[in-house]
Amino acid sequence: MASADRTKALIHRYFHELWKGDGLEAADELLAPDVAVRGSLGVTARGPDGLRTYVRMARAALPDLRLDVEQILVERDRVAARVRYSGTHLGPLFGVAPTGRPVSYPGVTLFRVAGGRITEVWSVGDTLSLMSQMGVFPGLPAGE
Repeated sequence: MASADRTKALIHRYFHELWKGDGLEAADELLAPDVAVRGSLGVTARGPDGLRTYVRMARAALPDLRLDVEQILVERDRVAARVRYSGTHLGPLFGVAPTGRPVSYPGVTLFRVAGGRITEVWSVGDTLSLMSQMGVFPGLPAGE
């Protein structure tokens, strides 16, 4: 398998096992021990345990969280993934009490990969759209 294909497979596993499924133990295999994580929900974390904490926080707010990977681009050790997040707002998020509303918003996650593991994760989601859908900004279009 070519290097770009292996890298794409690693990123698919990151989303599929860590975010979509219950495979948080896979963090130790997929992530470097000192991975730096910056999530679009305002979280910064270090290491596989930091990412596990972030995933649990996101799932507490959106228990039915779905991530649909729409595109992955690989350039040497850098990866960009276009993602759509969706779920139901059933737990506190950004200080907003649960609304029970469905939410769906786009985002991009940038990665650095070395030695077959993810060393950096930087997620940027359309949180303005997310907050609008939660009712924080009444009258503001929810975005696409």
